Amino acid sequence: MKAGLESVLHREWGRNGLFSRMMWPLSLVYGAIVSTRRANYERRSDRVHHDTVPVVVVGNLYVGGTGKTPVVIALTQALQQRGWTPGIISRGYGSRQGDKPRTGLGELDPALFGDEPALIAAATGAPICVHPDRPAALRRLRRQFPGVDVVISDDGLQHLALGRDLEIVVQDMRGIGNGKLLPAGPLREPAQRLESVDFIINNLLPTDTAPSVPSGMAHVVNMNMQPLEVEHLVTGERQSWKHWLSAHAQAPCAAAAAIGRPERFFGMLEQYGLPLQQTLALPDHHAYATSPFQEMKAECILITPKDAVKCRKLADARLYCVHPGPQFSDSTWLDLADDMLSAISERKLASARAEALNSDF
Repeated sequence: MKAGLESVLHREWGRNGLFSRMMWPLSLVYGAIVSTRRANYERRSDRVHHDTVPVVVVGNLYVGGTGKTPVVIALTQALQQRGWTPGIISRGYGSRQGDKPRTGLGELDPALFGDEPALIAAATGAPICVHPDRPAALRRLRRQFPGVDVVISDDGLQHLALGRDLEIVVQDMRGIGNGKLLPAGPLREPAQRLESVDFIINNLLPTDTAPSVPSGMAHVVNMNMQPLEVEHLVTGERQSWKHWLSAHAQAPCAAAAAIGRPERFFGMLEQYGLPLQQTLALPDHHAYATSPFQEMKAECILITPKDAVKCRKLADARLYCVHPGPQFSDSTWLDLADDMLSAISERKLASARAEALNSDF
């Protein structure tokens, strides 16, 4: 969705006025398509790929960015600390897609893998496979990295051909918006879908009010992102946020972001003590083919890690990457996810042994 059109639509959805009422009939059609598609997959289980290792999907209902990437990174790192070997699959939005899924590890070219997969790979060291066909990406990932024992899908909640064992929905303060399906509202699926997921993560600024969620089985957790480190993009020098802020707070500072909601990044910086003289909101997944910073007069320009993977080539000494970290209202959700995945893995192993035993007779 183009940035200008997306901005207009979000504004109209927020008003829940004439535009939404005019689009309501189309929403009914869209809802019927969504319902029929899900029913078809439920009837035809042979169309769904169920893997022999646990699969976790991190997605959203609200169209546009809600902050899935920090959750994917936090979950991946938490599972690594608990002895798992996670692998990541993603669409690889914005990358040069080939016919076959593309795998990689470590420092990845965002032009080949997409900015978010490149960021996740750099932050976690986990193997990545990108392709719009999620089951194909999963199969390729398992072939290339046979040690992977849990797969995390970055987005793909609506990719029904991918069987999943845990579902995590990430939303921000907007929650379900006006509660209506596209195009009368921002939802890809009915709001009732939240009742069937395992975890709901509310990505909030400290001043935000958490959105209400329907009662159900989901474990609800609030997440606040806070700046931890600042990296000078040219030299690679890193400082804690506290030390960087004490040294630069009096300098003219600006911020730029090409993420789903740039104002969330700007708000975080100001909430944690940095007054901004200028901000630059760019379209999500902006390519940075040329520098958009030429006209900015600030001495320091702060950008997100997602932008940094593409901005290093600009060699602009004013650029600093802010590395944030999540603070969860209930960090035990990661232990709960670990326990659930362990139980799922044991069931899958038992099922595989039973099938192997039956095939011997």
